[in-house]
Amino acid sequence: MDYDYRKMGMLIRKLRKEKGISQDVLSGLAGIGRSHLAMIETGTKNANVETLWRISEAMDIPLSTLFRIYESEKP
Repeated sequence: MDYDYRKMGMLIRKLRKEKGISQDVLSGLAGIGRSHLAMIETGTKNANVETLWRISEAMDIPLSTLFRIYESEKP
């Protein structure tokens, strides 16, 4: 299975919405810009591991769990 950063972005958006967190709040908690988060969620920007870690921590989801969910999601 190849890593698809667009799929990861869609997953992050889905989880964020399920938790009822706005992009402004999540980006602030993760220490990244809101536009950066928006680009990750829309698949126009690939997030590095540190950014994924910050986002997952801000949503109170371990990074390993984020990747486990990613692998279980259908494309």
